[in-house]
Amino acid sequence: MAPLLKKKNPEGDRGKERPERKFIDLADFKLPDVPDVERKHLKVAEIQRFEDLMRISDFVYNGDILILDCTPVAGDELQMRRIIQEVRTIGKDVDGDVAGITKNLIAITPRGMAIDRNRIRGSF
Repeated sequence: MAPLLKKKNPEGDRGKERPERKFIDLADFKLPDVPDVERKHLKVAEIQRFEDLMRISDFVYNGDILILDCTPVAGDELQMRRIIQEVRTIGKDVDGDVAGITKNLIAITPRGMAIDRNRIRGSF
């Protein structure tokens, strides 16, 4: 077994003066505010008719994430097809991603954000 290394001077640095440390009180520390222009939001929108897409598509063009609730029009197959086609077009325009979450929920993300199609499940 190798012997443990010992300091040559057991007094070490005890006699030397150390510079005073400065600490930041985190209670007083404040990060600079980020203007709302730079913030991205997750918005949930309810689609009651096809024309609602025109009003809410601006949010995606501005970089926000949208979850569309199409429950009110889910019974009208023709209207749902038109809505899905328009949502895909919006997704292509912004170079984003579009995915169905459930039968009545659709997610749209802006450029640089992908939707993972794999579900996270607990180990029950």
